[in-house]
Amino acid sequence: MYVGALTLDILLGDVHSLKEKRSVVRPLVAELLRRFPGAAVAETGHLDLHRRAEIGVAVVSASAGNCDEVLNACERMVAFRPEIELLSARRRLYNDQD
Repeated sequence: MYVGALTLDILLGDVHSLKEKRSVVRPLVAELLRRFPGAAVAETGHLDLHRRAEIGVAVVSASAGNCDEVLNACERMVAFRPEIELLSARRRLYNDQD
């Protein structure tokens, strides 16, 4: 069993309040959940900043390759959104011996 974790640090475009931030982040999280139903997705950081967000993605799979494939697809989907800028993407892969 493998668990893949991806942390995406993003900079939001023309956002001036936490309410506007929610209107960008919620649909992004919902789209990730819809396109990758086996993944767990949540906003995990920078909750009090209106132009920054941290999105966490977790995947459980029988193979490391599948975990990596899903995390790569999630990262690409976020990176190609025109209204946000992906600042960094950190990933970890855990197996049952860790």
